[in-house]
Amino acid sequence: MKKLAIFDLDGTLLYTLEDLHASTNFALESEGLPKRSLDEVRRFVGNGIRKLIERAVPDGCAPDVTDRVFAAFKRHYAENCMVLTRPYPGIPEMLDALKARGWQLGVVSNKADEPVKALIAHYFPGVFDSVVGERENVRKKPAPDSVFETVGSLGCDIGQAVYIGDSDVDGQTAANAGCDCILVSWGFRGRETLLPFGCPIADSTGELLSILTEGEK
Repeated sequence: MKKLAIFDLDGTLLYTLEDLHASTNFALESEGLPKRSLDEVRRFVGNGIRKLIERAVPDGCAPDVTDRVFAAFKRHYAENCMVLTRPYPGIPEMLDALKARGWQLGVVSNKADEPVKALIAHYFPGVFDSVVGERENVRKKPAPDSVFETVGSLGCDIGQAVYIGDSDVDGQTAANAGCDCILVSWGFRGRETLLPFGCPIADSTGELLSILTEGEK
């Protein structure tokens, strides 16, 4: 029986897009570069903040420009990551229901470890048993390293875990880890991006809870 639910953060638990968009444009403007639209930033996220900035900086810019934009983004986002960010509807209640049923809960994100921990502590205090973001010398998703770390730290077997996310990166992460996967349609990628993975797709937190707890007494 599955008893460990590991969640992606951005686009799965939290709607973070507007704060990511604001910090991206602040950083771009600090170097006199053109701003990006909300939809562009939506397409750029998913592979870590460095990759977000590399995609946002116009082609042909020198590497040191990208480095400065990245540094400006990190400073701004650290101070402004909770302005417009909010849990998706029903997420707190769903997490509480899983905890009441004895599930362990984890987060594995490609966002930098410090803001991941700060966001979880702010929006979901005391809820998660393990929270892991991007760190130096640890491969990012879709590599399975942080999923394995989470499973091991909680004393579980990979067969007891299910990974929940909103993107192709999350589907590939679960496949690489060899664990079950549920994808959600309310995040940063469309359903057409999720269908090829053959995983259940939840359209609401209620549906996600039903899929997770199916077969429980």
